[in-house]
Parts: sequence; C-alpha cells; structure tokens
Amino acid sequence: MALERVVVSLPVEVEATIRQVFGAGGARWIDELPTVVAGLAQRWGLGEFSAPFGGGTHAHVVGVRRPDRSWAVLKVPVVDDENVAEATALHLYGGDGAVRLLDFDPDSGALLLEWARPGTELLTQPGFPSLEGRSEHAEKVAFACGLYRRLRRPVTAVPDGYPALPLAADLVAGLRERLADPSPLLTEQISAALRERVEYWCAALAEPDGPLLIVNRDTHLGNIVAAEREPWLLIDPKPCLGEAAFDAGFLLMIQVQSNPSRAQADSVVARTAAALDVDPERARGWALIRAVEEMTWAIEDEDSDMLALHTAVAYALADLPVA
Repeated sequence: MALERVVVSLPVEVEATIRQVFGAGGARWIDELPTVVAGLAQRWGLGEFSAPFGGGTHAHVVGVRRPDRSWAVLKVPVVDDENVAEATALHLYGGDGAVRLLDFDPDSGALLLEWARPGTELLTQPGFPSLEGRSEHAEKVAFACGLYRRLRRPVTAVPDGYPALPLAADLVAGLRERLADPSPLLTEQISAALRERVEYWCAALAEPDGPLLIVNRDTHLGNIVAAEREPWLLIDPKPCLGEAAFDAGFLLMIQVQSNPSRAQADSVVARTAAALDVDPERARGWALIRAVEEMTWAIEDEDSDMLALHTAVAYALADLPVA
C-alpha cells in the first residue's frame, strides 16, 4: 500500500544545525524525513500533526493524534552517540519522573512519547554560559538534583531492538585518546599542571565507584518541564551507564560558567554533590573532565568564545591559574 504523503517542516535553526553538524548524512536524513514520518504515521495510526516544536537541535518533534484521539509527541532524531539510548532509558524509567515512552522504532530511532503539558522549562536555557549557577536559581537546581537522584537506577531487561546504554567510562577513554595526541592549540590551552590533574581524574574515574546505574550526560534544567501527570518530568535524556557521581559533571560545569572562579566552583561542588548524594571530589573530577571535553570540541569547531569559557571553567574547577 502506498504511503500517504505527510508534509514535514523543520524549524530553520534545526535544519541549519543538522546540515552543519552532520554534513552529507544530515542532508540525506532531511531528504528522507517525509517518507520516514509517513511510515511511522501509518504504522502507529497517527494524524493531525501539530506545528513542529522549537527549542531542539537535531530532531523533528511534533504533536500527533493517536487512534484513540489522545495527543502524543512524535520525535524523530538524528541518532548520535549521545541520544542513541534515549528510548532505552525512557523504557526503564517507566514514566517514573520522566515522560512515558509509548512506542519506539529501532530502524529510525523514532520515539512516540507522552506529551508533557504545559511543557514550561524549569529553567529556560540561553545556551552557554548557562544560568544554573546564579544564586536565584539554587532552589531549582536542588529540585533537579532530587529528580536526577530518583531517576538513577540499575538496568533491567529491555525489549529486543533497544540500544545498549553507552558507558560513562568510554567518555573518559575518548578524552584520554584525544589528549594523548593533542593539537598545538590544545597544548597551549592546557598547562602541564592542568594536564596532570586531568590525567589523574581520567585514571580515577575510569573505574566506577559503586554500582553501574542509568545516569545522564545532559543534566541542565531545560530538560525538566512542567506536566500534568506529575508537576515536573524529565524529557530528552542523554543516558549513560556509570557511577552516581557522573550526573554531577555537566550540572557542575554549567553552574561554574556564571562565575568561573575557585570560590564559585567550591560552592557549587559542595552544594550540588550533597543534593545528589555523591562524593564531592569525584563530582568535581567529572565536571573537570566535561569542561576539558568541551574545550576539545571548541577547538575542533574553531569557536574562540566557547574555548575561552570552557577553559576558564576547567581552571576554576582545578584551582589552577589560567595558562
């Protein structure tokens, strides 16, 4: 049976990001998207597509009607290393603190999700530098920490076709590999003292402290939205399998951005580690690794502003003078 044509439009900024970041593969994904969506609509009985949601980076996200006339969200992502196991995590959360996964298509990576309404973000993100580190948002960060604690759990059985969770240890291994043969610019940015500190934490964090749990690599407050079934639900997880302290890494890094100083770093490390119930020094180590990882990406992207920001954060976390 021929597929009914579905008109698909991407927000301009989403299409631009996909073309820029994913190149020819991204252009191919955009060309194939209408056919993919038409196939999903037929398979899942979807209709009455809403306007596309904004605010994302590399996914087609729309509201849809299901056969029972209820509304849901269709999300068709460009699958990458960070979002590959989103469906797996949502399945394992089972709606406990996160949006429910209603269906999943392993071939396209598409997810059919509960629509969290009104969907207002716990903290709207302007990009980098982030806002989580400002004192007026401390209570929101504390709430988010409670939710991330609730979401941490061991992996149980998942259906066939669901991707395995990436290992947090692989993130460490990837950074060690990049630092083993650094570019001249990265060598300029990382002093011998900072390199020693990063190497120490790469070695220490390669072995998890405690059981392997579902943790998240993108723990900003824009991924927590107002809903009806619960007051707040997590959306858009970027899950890994790792130790509990991994959750702190990104959340600490972005809090230091508002004031990249040792005083700010010490304050948010102590407060956030306590709220997440994790070891503060390992939390600081994960934050340092995430900041240096961002430095390497900024160098690859030739983004001098982001390089300056992440460099300042890394040195603040390490309590070292900027090189």
